[in-house]
Amino acid sequence: MNLQADDFALFGLPEQFAQNPAEISERWKQLQRGSHPDKFAAEGAAAQRMAAQYSARINEAYARLRDPIKRAAYLCELRSAPINAEKNTAMPPAFLMQQMQWREALDEAQNEQHLDEIDSLSRSFQHSLLLQIEQSLDHTKDPKQAAEL
Repeated sequence: MNLQADDFALFGLPEQFAQNPAEISERWKQLQRGSHPDKFAAEGAAAQRMAAQYSARINEAYARLRDPIKRAAYLCELRSAPINAEKNTAMPPAFLMQQMQWREALDEAQNEQHLDEIDSLSRSFQHSLLLQIEQSLDHTKDPKQAAEL
């Protein structure tokens, strides 16, 4: 196992945003079974340390690949369009306006049904953005646009 490989190569997956979550989870289980430190108990401390490093690297990659937002950010970084979320606090005006509208709606919500409606709207908005990100990364091959989204 190459600890330096990118997450997609490590998991044997195509380097793209669209992924099958079940396939990611299954591959994670396979990799963990093969690298669990207990399997190397008879081989000594050095082999167990290496297995622990592999296991940690596999878990790190799994956390990025299974989360669509983290996966998108990782792909942008791999394609030389890093998000720089720690430094980049600029947000599109339409996005900020949407956030304000949802906050107002939350303040005015009077029952659970209203909260469910807001939740549904926000999930729909997120789904739409993820589809746009997929389009940018997988189809038009524009990681800078994906990073902006």
